[in-house]
Amino acid sequence: MFKYISRPPKTEVKNPKVLFLLHGYGSNEMDLFSFADYLPDDLFIISIRAPKKLDFGGYAWYDIFLDSAGNKISDDQTAMERVHELAGFMDELAEKYGLDKENMNLLGFSQGAILSYALSLHYPNKFKNIVALSGYINENIMPVNEKPEEYKKLDFFVSHGKYDDIIPVEWARKIPPYLTERNISHIYKEYPMGHEVNAACFNDLLAWLGERI
Repeated sequence: MFKYISRPPKTEVKNPKVLFLLHGYGSNEMDLFSFADYLPDDLFIISIRAPKKLDFGGYAWYDIFLDSAGNKISDDQTAMERVHELAGFMDELAEKYGLDKENMNLLGFSQGAILSYALSLHYPNKFKNIVALSGYINENIMPVNEKPEEYKKLDFFVSHGKYDDIIPVEWARKIPPYLTERNISHIYKEYPMGHEVNAACFNDLLAWLGERI
């Protein structure tokens, strides 16, 4: 269904833990895959390419439009479809590679982070640790009939740039209250950066993952 690249564990592991990587709008599966060499050796890493090819190159999980006032409008219907398609595809990959279904983790950047929030709350029993970089919670694609008692397994590392000119930091600051209201474990950090991952953010997310995976 989706194209992807992967890095099996560097050490022999039965039923390895997996980290799925979801890139941002206009990028591709190679972008976040550059993290692979710094991640734990016993981790199976799978970086998935978004299906929509853009005119200027790169790929997107769903379209983003500008209205007459210049506001960004997301194609929420397609975004929701991607959430459920990805969940099924990840299950297929878990079967194919013999992955540990009790230790499936997500790392998403920007549009990939937006989908990671929706994926993890729609399928809270499927995922464990979620790294959400430079994204926001789009409530239009979040679950309507929530079951907060199922969120106990989830743990989030959330980061955002103070100078992000793509997704305003004010949007990101709504994330901790949203997660706290649902008793979801999380850590939220801001960095002096734009719409990116700087060295301090990268080191912090590696340390956070290293403690949990």
